[in-house]
Amino acid sequence: MDRINPTPEKSGSAFEVTLQSFSDLNVIIDASGKVLEYKSGQFLPLHFPQPIQGKRIQDAFMPSDVHKFEQSLQNVLQTGRANAFEYKLMVADHEYWLDARLVPISETQFLLVARDITKCRETENRMAQQVRQLSMLRSIDMAIASGLDLNLLLSMLLDQLIELMQIDAVAILLQNSKTNLLEFIAGKGFRSSSLQYTQLRLGEGCAGRVALERRMLNVPNLKENHMEFSRSPLFGVEDFTAYYGVPLIAKGRVLGVLEMFHRSPLQPDTDWLNFLNMVAGQAAIAIDNTLMFRDLQRSNAELSVAYDATIEGLMRALDLRDKETEEHTRRVSDVTVNLAVRFGIGSTDLIHIRRGAILHDIGKVAIPDRILFKPGPLNEDEWKIMRRHPGIAVDLLSSISYLTPALEIPRSHHEKWNGTGYPDKLRGEDIPLPARLFTLVDVYDALTSNRPYRSAWSTENTFQYIEAQSGKHFDPGIVPVFLNFVRENGFIR
Repeated sequence: MDRINPTPEKSGSAFEVTLQSFSDLNVIIDASGKVLEYKSGQFLPLHFPQPIQGKRIQDAFMPSDVHKFEQSLQNVLQTGRANAFEYKLMVADHEYWLDARLVPISETQFLLVARDITKCRETENRMAQQVRQLSMLRSIDMAIASGLDLNLLLSMLLDQLIELMQIDAVAILLQNSKTNLLEFIAGKGFRSSSLQYTQLRLGEGCAGRVALERRMLNVPNLKENHMEFSRSPLFGVEDFTAYYGVPLIAKGRVLGVLEMFHRSPLQPDTDWLNFLNMVAGQAAIAIDNTLMFRDLQRSNAELSVAYDATIEGLMRALDLRDKETEEHTRRVSDVTVNLAVRFGIGSTDLIHIRRGAILHDIGKVAIPDRILFKPGPLNEDEWKIMRRHPGIAVDLLSSISYLTPALEIPRSHHEKWNGTGYPDKLRGEDIPLPARLFTLVDVYDALTSNRPYRSAWSTENTFQYIEAQSGKHFDPGIVPVFLNFVRENGFIR
């Protein structure tokens, strides 16, 4: 039968419009789901039991959709109104989606009409996939902008690739700039450590060919190409079938290879392949930026060590000339930094404070020995020469750009809170804070150390002197903090 004859009470133009609108499938059923009459459509011969007459319509649905139909039928029975639902059918491994409507045509009969919406659903799925792809590319862009740690970047990249590309395993090999070998750097989805010790020359194996030829490589069936992964005796445990390798190229340079593995055949469409190439390009840029940032950090650290070694060398030269200052520099620099931490000074500024403290007396290299090593008090002319050493320090160091932020202590550590110090007679908070901190530490260390012209003061006498000079020589806001610090921790000797 290829024509439905509805009951008279439901015939008319509205019913005809319904049939015309939903022409892919039209079936009349009873309250149990038994097929009473039907109109053949493109899905009917393929999915409904033959002959369909007298069979239950539930037999036509996939098990996961039977509940949808029965729930819809119950709603129609209870309300007397039409009810809509979606379900899917499989034809030769292809998925079809149908938009169905169950309409009552009498108290005991119902019309099931359905329209093929597969193309609409495929379009929706494609759009959703594109949104996820754009989200992944956005994540990579954010990683590029943020200078993300390489391990975190690769972990994020591999997780998203496995989820988005629907593949079983991913590996990234990067080229070692010293050996030119491709080395395994990260992987997800593997059952063993079969690839973790990979080291390949350009042209060797799949990844080596990808890097050498600078183009995507596909091996549809790895089980027929065993030699491609002979580098690992454990590779057979993985049971991979399909392979894709894509070069990671940034600024015209091959950084490595992105490898993807799947345990069943892959039949990717053009969109899938284009996106894979796009991800590889963005990932290469992100990896290149991360490696450059890491190398820059390493270079800066090495440079900082070299700077500090140079500074230590300068002060060692002064210590060798003036035995009296030996170890003094180390003590006052350590205590000044610890005191600066008490005042909430940040780590970057602490570096400059330490350097300034180490170099505080570098200007004395230009002071004549007869004045620098005089065992007794200096006369006025000798003091004029001695007071030049802060300016000499600035002249020596100002041409070294990285030491510019550290010059506050060498220049101003002989200034006094009341404005009677030298060389600039600065007063109060016009004196840089690092210099105010250092001055207090420097005087304390000098007074509690033996000199050729006097013995070291006791801690009690030194405390009394510093308290008496609070608001005159020293910043009154720093004095109590410093004295408490020394009482709690002692003074590093």
